[in-house]
Amino acid sequence: MLLKELSELNGVSSRETPVRHFIRDRIGGKVDSISTDRLGNLIALKGQTKKGPKIMLSAHMDEVGLMVVGIDPSGLLKIKTVGGIDERVLISKRVLVGPKQIPGVIGAKPIHLQEREERQNPMKISALFVDVGATDRSDAEKDVKIGDLIAFDVKAEAFGDGLFKGKALDDRAGCAVLLDLIENQYDLPLAFAFTVQEEVGLRGATVAAFGLNPDLAFVVETTSAGDVPPLKNHQASTRLGQGPAISFMDHAIIVNPALVEQLVAVAEEAGIAYQFRQATSGGTEAGVINQARTGVPAAVISIPCRYIHSPVSVLNLDDFAQTIKLLDAVLRKIEQRGLPV
Repeated sequence: MLLKELSELNGVSSRETPVRHFIRDRIGGKVDSISTDRLGNLIALKGQTKKGPKIMLSAHMDEVGLMVVGIDPSGLLKIKTVGGIDERVLISKRVLVGPKQIPGVIGAKPIHLQEREERQNPMKISALFVDVGATDRSDAEKDVKIGDLIAFDVKAEAFGDGLFKGKALDDRAGCAVLLDLIENQYDLPLAFAFTVQEEVGLRGATVAAFGLNPDLAFVVETTSAGDVPPLKNHQASTRLGQGPAISFMDHAIIVNPALVEQLVAVAEEAGIAYQFRQATSGGTEAGVINQARTGVPAAVISIPCRYIHSPVSVLNLDDFAQTIKLLDAVLRKIEQRGLPV
């Protein structure tokens, strides 16, 4: 299963090479050209001889994780987060360290030895460490060095009633959507941007959008689903099982209303379930793509996902399928009528 393969690849921000190689191998012979820019974005162009507006479809390859920032004399690894991670979910998680993927576990002082105030507050990252089974610092340094990145060690799988769990669904699910769309034929020049370092500042998309200079962009993301207790229906940003989420704004962009209206119209015409992303916090690559050069109209279509930025996330496979269907229908509409804005 494509989503499982992508989820289980390790690509913490700035070390996306395994993901990039997987995608490059997957799309070889299916596009007009494949290139990697100096930051590491993988750009695949298709239909470049065709007339019509140039459309950029973007999804980021990187995932949140950790970095080794020190090695204790005991051989335990001192760590920092890479990207936004809730530190409360880290203790006891299995990880893979560095390019050798050394297995380890995130540890902390045992609860029996903690002071009362320590037990009453979440542990900070400075109180956590990664144990790779080393006997001392020199033993650890045989396989690990400062600056090595650390990914969560999680097997992805379908479970429950049409759900899927795994790490890095933000945004390997978006990458999977783009890989599905690459299989189709459109009478449009398309640029598929598999970007890097989104989780540490939208860096890859900034460079990719400047280089591509598209007429319109669609960012394919996952977004937080708030359909968990004790939140009430009206408090949930999105809900699993109710289709892809269309954003009208976040902290980095206000989407052109005509573009939002076009997405809604296409979804309703095609009978595709959709929802609006009700929270306006956070941001996506659309914010920087929108400001590239003289400006690029950009929209965000997201797959609702529980527990993003944690070791394991959950999405609904029908939402995933409906996201592909919606983007396909939108591209078909642009073929017929041109840009909606």
